[in-house]
Parts: sequence; C-alpha cells; structure tokens
Amino acid sequence: MSGEKAKTVPYTIPIGPIHPALKEPVMFTFTMEGEQVKDVDFAPGQTHRGIEWMGMRRNPVQIVHLCDRICGICGLVHSLAFARAVEQVAEIEVPARADYIRTIMGELERIQSHLLWAGVAAHELGFDSLLYLSWRVREQAMDLIELITGNRVNYAMIQVGGVRRDITPEQVPTIRELLRTYKGLQEKLLEIFLKDASITLRCRDHGILTPQMARDLCVVGPTARASGIAKDVRVDYPYAAYGDLQIEPILPDRLTGEIRGDVYDRIVVRLLEIPQSIDIIEQCLAAMPEGPIIWEPKLAKLLLTLKKAKGEAVGRHEAPRGEVLHYVRMDAQEAPTTWKVKASSYSNLHSWIPMLRGEQIADIPIIVASIDPCLSCTDRVAIVRGTNRSILTKEDLHRLSVEKTRRLQR
Repeated sequence: MSGEKAKTVPYTIPIGPIHPALKEPVMFTFTMEGEQVKDVDFAPGQTHRGIEWMGMRRNPVQIVHLCDRICGICGLVHSLAFARAVEQVAEIEVPARADYIRTIMGELERIQSHLLWAGVAAHELGFDSLLYLSWRVREQAMDLIELITGNRVNYAMIQVGGVRRDITPEQVPTIRELLRTYKGLQEKLLEIFLKDASITLRCRDHGILTPQMARDLCVVGPTARASGIAKDVRVDYPYAAYGDLQIEPILPDRLTGEIRGDVYDRIVVRLLEIPQSIDIIEQCLAAMPEGPIIWEPKLAKLLLTLKKAKGEAVGRHEAPRGEVLHYVRMDAQEAPTTWKVKASSYSNLHSWIPMLRGEQIADIPIIVASIDPCLSCTDRVAIVRGTNRSILTKEDLHRLSVEKTRRLQR
C-alpha cells in the first residue's frame, strides 16, 4: 500500500477469569488498537460463596466468626463492622479498653495488608526481590497478630460487645519492639519504591483517576485519597478509640507536593499509612484504660439479649482498602432478618475502566493491582439452583433491590 498509511484494526483480548496476573478470578475484555487499550469491560461474580445466605440462618455470635472468613487478608474488618451494627441495634455499650484493643488490631491488620499489597505490586512490575523483601517484613506483623490472637488468619478476635482476648502487659514490649523495627524500615521502603527509576517509569502518570472521576464513582480508601479525596471513616465518623486519637487522612502531596491520582500516588498513600498506623498503635498503648474487654462474658446471657433486639443499623470500618459497610436488621428473632455486606472493592472496581483506557497492554497488571482488589469479599451475583445457573444483570439487581425494599417497608 504505497502512499497510504496502514490502518490499525481493533481487536479484543480476553484476560481471565483465571490468569497469572490475577490473584483472584475476574473476567476482563479489552478492546485494543495495537498496544493501546481503547476500551475495557470486566465481569466479576466468579467467587460467590453464599456467605450472606448462610449468615441469615445463624445467630449474631455465629455470624461474627463467619465474617472472619469473608476476606482471607482482612478478616477483622468485617467482623468489626458487623459487630458494630449489632451493638447499635441491641444498645450494647462496648467497654473502653475493648475499643482500644479493636483499634490496635485494626491498625496491625492495615500494616500487614499494605505490606502484602506492596509485594504484589512489586511482583506485577517484575521486581520480585522487592516482593520477597515486603513479604518478609510483613511476616513480623503476622507473628505479632498470632501472639495476640492465637491465629495468623481468621483471628476470631471480635465478639459482639467487645473482644475475646486482652492485650497483656507481657505482650506490650513485643508490640513496641515491632513498631520500632518498622520505623527503621520505613525509609528503606520509601527509597526502594519511590526512587527506583524503573518503578517511577512504570507508575508515574499511568492509571490516572482524576478527583472528579473519583467522586463520581464514589471510590473509597487509599484509591480515593490518592486522587486527593480526603475521605476516611476513622476521621469522618470516629468509632472505637479513633475519636480519642490524633489522625487525619493521608494524601500523596504530603510527600510529593502534588496530586496526580496515578499508580505512583496510590503507592505513596499506602506506604505513608504504615507509619500512621504505627503512630495510632503507640497512642493506643499509651492511653489504653484498664477495665473489662467484653460487655457480657456469659454467652447465654448475650444471646438472650440479642434475641430480644429489634431495629436496624449500619456498621462501618475503614478497612485497608477503604470503607466496609454491614447493614443488619433484627426483629426479635435468633437470626437477623437482613444482613448485607458492602466490601471496599465493591466501591473501587469501577475505577478500573477510566484508569485503563489509553494505557499500554504491558501496564494492565499494575493498574489492576493498584486498587488492591479483593474479589472474594465482593462477589455475590451468581445464582445456582441444582443444574440451573443464571447471572443477574444490572437491571435485575435494581429490580430485586426495589422489590426487597418495598417488602421491608411493609
């Protein structure tokens, strides 16, 4: 074709639901022109486990332990949000010491979650030595969580009305030693992640989510804060011990002096939230009051109180990925009438589309990973009855939601 420029023919690339770059199942469909992403769509719903259905056939104490298994990385965030909703319905006042322990555990979970994400991000960039460093450092937080709770995963720490285990005086020096260790590592992590030329080239000005788009899509957590949205449940609606502490949302301009809302800024926010969590834990250790750790230690009496409770409430928690929300309605029965979970990733997944448009195919893995997605705690739209299987569309979900709201109102 002399004298004519060859036209680029668009083509489609499916990625998923199982792919080496994906840590959990999700289906992407990319429309490409050459190496550039022109459009993208995604389909979650590959890991539905029916947890809400199971929960509405159990009492609230049993559901707390079910909540621990919603997410394999951040189990405490769901059990805490659920317990807070039930406590509001039953008018249960959590002891002050339990609130401080809840806060300490929440921040330890944030540290290990952010370090896990840092390793995953490094792996997606092909920087596996940094993956090994991040995950080796994370092990120390996991060891401390095991020391306090007895478990590395599914801590079983939260109970309706408080916590199941105290932080003993013998454990405090070990906690403080870990915090000192992480303080010493902070500069090293910032140096490697933010000053390495290859990471900067792969992350700066890629996967941009503008402040306006972040507001329009209602994203939460570090994804929102990296775009300059100062949104943090711990600050906006203080709970547990957060109202007693000095804390403010972390924005990337604190370190870089500007906000671009790209992958690099999302790295900055998470790395800066680690020393913030260390500071919060230190404040809690310094101010933690003496006293009981549970509203009612006798399980039979607690269950009787919950069985009489009537009303509805929402429990919220600023998880490592952003706001987690649990809605609970109780009608003086053993099991809740309604229990709905909204995980952080449910709010953040749609930001993939504006982030990925116009990017290169090689940048897809790190942009996808940059919101720290968790699909297992998000999916709940596939229905299987015997051999019949159906997928609910957006219109189906809206219709069913309207019908359910009307039933509840009646």
